[in-house]
Amino acid sequence: MSEKISTPNAPKAIGPYSQAIKSGNMIFTSGQIALDPTSGELNGTNISEQTEQVMKNLSAVLTAAGSSFEKVIKTTCFLADISDFAAFNEVYGKYITSAPARSCVAVKALPKGALVEVEVIAKETD
Repeated sequence: MSEKISTPNAPKAIGPYSQAIKSGNMIFTSGQIALDPTSGELNGTNISEQTEQVMKNLSAVLTAAGSSFEKVIKTTCFLADISDFAAFNEVYGKYITSAPARSCVAVKALPKGALVEVEVIAKETD
């Protein structure tokens, strides 16, 4: 059975989806962009600032689901500009230290003009 995960500590979904779904001991997050959970506005003007907010949002969703960055097994990262790859990695690496599997691609555009979006698959904390 699947359970919808929702927390006020991360932005509300801006479409017909959940912040995350827990199925068994696995958590599948929706992609997070750099929205401030309180205002709903994009937070940050560069890739580093936006990645910080994205990682805070993901942390809040994982915590609400009973997990953490240490339990992440796969990430998918979307960048609006692949030339931001190094700066993105610098911030991402402060949060995701367990070297899970990862895909990172450049896309034409992201919602609300965001520079970065990240989704994760994680296990529930033991």
